[in-house]
Order: sequence, then C-alpha cells, then structure tokens
Amino acid sequence: MPPTSPVAVLDFGSQYTQLIARRLREHHAFSLILPHDTPLAELRRRDVAAVVLSGGPASCYADDAPQLDPAILEADLPVLGICYGMQLLVHALGGGVRQGSEHEYGRTRIALDTTDPLFRGLPPETTVWMSHCDRVLEIARGFRSIARTPGCPIAAVRHEHRPLYGVQFHPEVSHTPEGGWMLRNFLLEVAGLRCDWTPSATIETAIAEIRAQVGERGRVVCGLSGGVDSAVVAVLLQRAIGDRSSCIFVDNGLLRAGEAVHVQQTFSGQFGLDFRCVDAAERFLERLRGVTDPEEKRIRIGHTFIDVFTEQARSIEGARFLAQGTLYPDVVESTAPHGGPTARIKSHHNVGGLPERLGFELVEPLRHLFKDEVRRIGDELGLPPEITRRQPFPGPGLAVRIVGEVTAQRLEILRAADAIVLEEMRDSQWHDRVWQSFAVLLPVRSVGVMGDRRTYESVCVLRVVESEDGMTADWARLPHELLARIAHRIVNEVAGINRVTYDITSKPPGTIEWE
Repeated sequence: MPPTSPVAVLDFGSQYTQLIARRLREHHAFSLILPHDTPLAELRRRDVAAVVLSGGPASCYADDAPQLDPAILEADLPVLGICYGMQLLVHALGGGVRQGSEHEYGRTRIALDTTDPLFRGLPPETTVWMSHCDRVLEIARGFRSIARTPGCPIAAVRHEHRPLYGVQFHPEVSHTPEGGWMLRNFLLEVAGLRCDWTPSATIETAIAEIRAQVGERGRVVCGLSGGVDSAVVAVLLQRAIGDRSSCIFVDNGLLRAGEAVHVQQTFSGQFGLDFRCVDAAERFLERLRGVTDPEEKRIRIGHTFIDVFTEQARSIEGARFLAQGTLYPDVVESTAPHGGPTARIKSHHNVGGLPERLGFELVEPLRHLFKDEVRRIGDELGLPPEITRRQPFPGPGLAVRIVGEVTAQRLEILRAADAIVLEEMRDSQWHDRVWQSFAVLLPVRSVGVMGDRRTYESVCVLRVVESEDGMTADWARLPHELLARIAHRIVNEVAGINRVTYDITSKPPGTIEWE
C-alpha cells in the first residue's frame, strides 16, 4: 500500500495519466492512479484527500463513455477535471457538452481569472496546451467560467461553493508553462493539502510493508539485474528481513559487454548479499531462434526468465516470495494501470506475463514509483552513483535492440558497438546528462567502401534521448563532433557494420527502445 492520504488520479484513458501523477508528486503530494469507475467507498477506504479526473479519447455523452461514481461529486472531496475530466464533471452535473464547430489543438493563448485560487499568482494571460474536439457549451448550475481562449469561451470552470474545478487544457504537459503552478494551487489553495511527501519517505513504508507481507519466517528471492530498480529492492529486502533474502542473477546472454562479471563483483562483494548467478545464455538463444516479431521476443524472454529463475529459486529452502523491481512505467506500457482504459504499448518481462502457477507470492515495493524517484531512494539507501545513475536497460536486454532475429554473431556485433557508445558518452560527460544512450542493430545491409573495397554490411542506429521519467522523451542534441567520433569508431572498430545513423524521433510518436 502507498502512503496514506494520496491524491487519486482516476484514469479515463489518457496517455498522460501517469504524467499527471508525476506532476503531483513533484509538488510533494503522493498520487495514486485508480480505475475511472472506482467508487467513493474505495476512495474513503484509501483515505484519498483529493481527486483528479484524467483526460481521455471518448465523448462523455456517448453511451459507452467511461463514467465515474456520481457520489464522488456529491462528497466533500476536492476534484479537478482535466480535458475529458472537465467535460465529464460538467456533464454529470447537468451542463451541456457537445462537439464544437472548430477543434482546438496545440499551444493556445488563454485569459485567466487570477482572482480565483486555481490561478492565483499567475499572469492574466498565458499559453496552454489544448487537445480537444468536444467542449463545454453550457456550464452546470452553480458553476462559473474562470478562463477563456479565442476558440473556447469556457476553458476552465469552478463551482461557486464546493471545491470542484475543471480545465479544458492540459496543465500536466510541459507545453503549458504555468501548468505546474496551477496544479500546485489546486493542491495547496483548493484542496488544502500539506504536500510533504518525498520519495525517501517511502523507504520506511516499504520496509514495513515487506515485513508485514513476508512475516517473521518467510524467505524472499529477488531477481537482481544490476540496475537501480532491482538493486534498491535488494537493499530494501536486506534492511527489512536481513539474511532471509537471496538474490538470483540470470545471465541470459543478452547483456552488455562485461556486465555479468561486474554485477557479480558488485553485489556479492561490495554489498555482501546472498548472490547466485545462473548462466542461461544458450537456453535463451535457443528460445529466440528464428523469432523476429518484437512482442514474441519479449514473451519468450519473459517466460524463459521465469522458468530459469523459478528452477533456481526452488533450490532455496523455504522461499515463498519473489521480489522484483517493477516500476509504474512498466505497468503502464504493459497494460492499463489498475484496469483503466489506457491502451497497452508493449509487454514487459516482469509485468503481466507471470504464469498463474508461479508458486511465489510477488513482492513489488517500487510498483508505485517512477525511475527518478527510485534513484533518489537509492541515494538515500547509500547505493553508489554508478548504480543509481546507471541508464535504464531493458529487461529483454540487447534482444530488443537487435531488430530481427537474435543470433550469437549479431549479439557480439551489437555489444562491440554499444561499448563504444557508452565509452564515448562517459568520456564526453554526456552520459549523465541524458536518459539513455545506446546502439541498435538493424536487419538492413548497406553498400560501403572500406580500403578501396566494396562492403555490404549491417546498419547501426545511435539512439540518445533526454527524459525525466521515460514516459515521454526527446532526442538529444549531441555535438556533431561527438556524433562523428562515435560513428567513426563503430565503423572502423566493429567488424560487420559499415554505416551509422542517428535516430531523431521523440516519444511519442516513437518509443525509446526500437522493439
């Protein structure tokens, strides 16, 4: 369970739902994403302090549109509806919502009623991000308009006597520069919250919950990858239950150069954990033979990992619990969080694919956290910077950075290229300034000229992105000299590659990983 008195974000299908949750946490209010139809009784049980209604692709007046428990709007809970959430709020209380004659997308100038607590401290005019075709044409009884744009005369509303608010725009996105201040005002001025939550405050909560779940005699096995997520889980387990936890590292043969050795030296030596390494490289490669579909790759890798891990875990006497570093973005991209209507993006090996008869009860102390929050917890726990600042690495490893079939030869080519990328990024001081930097191997060959001879070799893609949490990302504007040096080294030092390209696609529309 997360900390008490959270702000509930009800998910109506927006891809920005998790971004809303993140923005609220940036203002030190713990946020919890729940299904759109969560009843008021459940909110009361969770001691929810305020509610945010997310956007969504539906029309609130459609027969199949996702709705909310009407009792929520009759309670004393502060509510903020965003885009679809505003339309639903107004519609549910008797207002009129219909498709407008003109759609409104992108940056838009807006006039604000700065006497209202929601917009207190803001300039009377600013820019917001609009993305809607439906709009409020008639506000409900007891409401009044507190913002307008040239194309939307009712761009924000509030109830005269109750803490019910709605905004047609998206304050959670960076394209609304004053959006963070608006969310802060909702939390402090409207809802009256203390806003004193920090990621480090979850350490004691996580330790207490692990102890409560595992009990005084339970034993836990932890899937350790060497990344910050599983490392934080391993240290939390050690603090919670001591030597009743064991870490299993599965070398799937899909890791970067020298990674298996480094992980073993770090965790068995420096941290003194009960560390067990399983070499299963040949087994994973055999399962991937002939597979080119990215989703099938992830599924096979996930199932093979569970098989290998379970076999090893069963050799640990008394082990009944499996701990893993599942994060919010893992859950989001695998399936709609908590049953909401948000679309699945891709499968993750540690989410949603576990066999029904795994034989272990899951322990996931980071499931409600984002990557940057986990990094801060790692710092609080005393983990070294080389772990807490390690760039995210996908669970399926290099298999999802090799487009097409994964073979031992293609793995070696990609490892060599990837090692050059990481080395140059570290030497240039860019490694810690970006979210991820890596190489991708394409199933495409191109003609080249090397040593006055014609070559016909593979194409490598360099992918470097900037991001706060992995939910959205933009390609990094690396210096041309650095790009040239990376490309020069790869072509000259890696046999099998004669061309390097740079991926300048943001997320969305692309994803960070290619598969």
